[in-house]
Formats: sequence, structure tokens, C-alpha cells
Amino acid sequence: MIFWYIRKGKQQSGTIIVSSVKSFKNSGSWRRTFRHALFVFRLIAIICLIVALARPQFKNEERLTNGEGIDIVLCLDISGSMLAQDFTPNRMEAAKNVASEFIDSRPTDRIGLVIFSGESFTMCPLTTDRSVLKTQLFNVQSGLLEDGTAIGSGLATGVERLRSSQSKSKVIILLTDGENNGGLIDPNTAKEIAKSQKVRVYTVGVGTEGFASVPIQTPSGVIMQREKVSIDEKLLTQIANETGGKYFRAKDNESLSAIYKEIDKMEKSKIQISTYTKYSEQFFPLALIAAILLILEYVLRFTIFRKFP
Repeated sequence: MIFWYIRKGKQQSGTIIVSSVKSFKNSGSWRRTFRHALFVFRLIAIICLIVALARPQFKNEERLTNGEGIDIVLCLDISGSMLAQDFTPNRMEAAKNVASEFIDSRPTDRIGLVIFSGESFTMCPLTTDRSVLKTQLFNVQSGLLEDGTAIGSGLATGVERLRSSQSKSKVIILLTDGENNGGLIDPNTAKEIAKSQKVRVYTVGVGTEGFASVPIQTPSGVIMQREKVSIDEKLLTQIANETGGKYFRAKDNESLSAIYKEIDKMEKSKIQISTYTKYSEQFFPLALIAAILLILEYVLRFTIFRKFP
């Protein structure tokens, strides 16, 4: 169309020979300057019509997740030894980061958080609100509770959180780096309570072999002290086996992450995802613009830019 317009303009041009062009210098007008506007309006209108005929659309997808979730309680040891730096940056921060990834991978499950050291405490009850749960998780730090390692109390508190659950599958993931040395409930008693409530317990022992550097607070400041890694693997294995779970040993960040991924695969929720797609037509604004430009061109052609023979 542009080629046709230029060619037509050349064909309609004329030539006149004059002795001087001084008298034509100020003979132009705004009509002459904007005489091509009508063609531009028509060109834009046709472009809009072509795009409108192509039926541009917006695609909106809605995913509905239905199914039966699992109720899971994360029991996290927050004793002073969890600050040992055989993990990066330490055992506790590594455990929190991996637990956060695990939470994100369970969109249909209710998950709670129990912390324990010399005593136990429910940091977050069972919930599907991932943001609240992860906020509570990252607020966990050593020193919130009396120091020690009360595995029995931590496990019993986790079972208590699941006692009223109606879910067909109830799971506890208990993570610790030591031996039971505190609390009012014996670990074997807590194990029997878990069995009676049909709670499956996965236990995770955290720590390298041998010794690990642990920060110790002294009157003169914080010093690093090497302490022996002592994990009661026999007890953790017994708890896991008798409740239908499994015991894992994590010696670094990578193995800890792999353990949670394995538990994630073993405890899969039964979910069904339905996708609804909705298309909204977007041709109308383009057609409206084309109509306005064509009307504007028609009006201007027979008014302001009208040609007289």
C-alpha cells in the first residue's frame, strides 16, 4: 500500500517552469504538511483489522489440586551441639534449609514443627500455611529451650500433635545429633505411644564421624571446642524400625538433603490435579481503533482535506 501510494503521488505530480521560486517560499500551509495523515490513518486501521481478524487471546489457566494429604510433624533438635560446624554453616542452619525445601515439596500436606533440647515445645501446629510454617522454622535458634537432648519428650510432643489427626497417614521426621540425656519421658515410652497412634517415625542422625568443632560461650567470649560426635544410632534405628519408618545418617549437607528427598519419595500424597483453561478474546479494542481511524479519515477527507476540481 505504501508503494502504491508513493507511485500514485508521483503520477499525479506536475511540472512548471518559472524564472524564480522566491514567491513560493511562504506558500505552504498546514494542510499541505499533514496531507499524508489520511493515508497513515487508513494504513493503521488496516493493520488493526488484520490483527483483529487473527483473534488475539489471553490464556488463563486454573489448577485445582484435590486429594488426600499426609500429616507430618518435623521434630528438630536445637541443643547447643547443633551449632557444630561440620555442616555448612552449621548443623542447625543446614537442617532448617533442607526442611524448608521439604515443606515446599509437600503442597497438599499439613505439616507441623516441634523443637526439643532439654525439653520440647510445639513451634507450629499442623498447618497448610507454608509461609507461617517457614517463618517459624527460620525463627528457631539454639537457646530457646533448656539445653540437653530430650529425644523422648520431642517424640512424645510430636505424637501428641498427631493424636487428633484424621489422616490415614501420620508421619514424624525426628532429627537429632546426640544421645538422650534429659526430659521427663523415656524414648522407649514415646516409641510405644507412637506405635499405639499408628505414627510412622523417620529418624535422622546428624554429624560426621569422630570430632566436630562446636562454639562454646565463656566469660571471655566464644571459643571453638572440638567435641566427640555421639549419636545413639541403636535407639534411633529401634524407634524407626518398630514404628514402620527408617533410620538415616547424615554426615554432610548433601547427604542430609538426599535423606529428605528420599523420605519425600517414600511418603507420597494421593493427589489429583485438574486444569481449567479459559481464553479471553482481545480483538475488540483493535477493531474499535480501526473503526475510529476509518471514520476519522472519511470525515477529514470530505471536510478539512477536501479537494476541489
